[in-house]
Amino acid sequence: MCLAIPMKLIRLRDNGSGVGDIDGTLHDVDLSLIESPAIDDYLIVHAGFAIERLDEDEANKRLQLFEDLAAQS
Repeated sequence: MCLAIPMKLIRLRDNGSGVGDIDGTLHDVDLSLIESPAIDDYLIVHAGFAIERLDEDEANKRLQLFEDLAAQS
């Protein structure tokens, strides 16, 4: 099962990709599905593709859900 997770966009590249950060771990992100991505955007990333933009509050709520699920394991 694959999950889409919130990441903060920390770098834009000339080729239409960027770098997303989640808890200090960096991931390559394809930004082709997001209109006008900008550094510090919070994005939902699934299978390496940014598929949705979130505000910071919503991103934090979703990240907390992942933490809660992990704590139950």
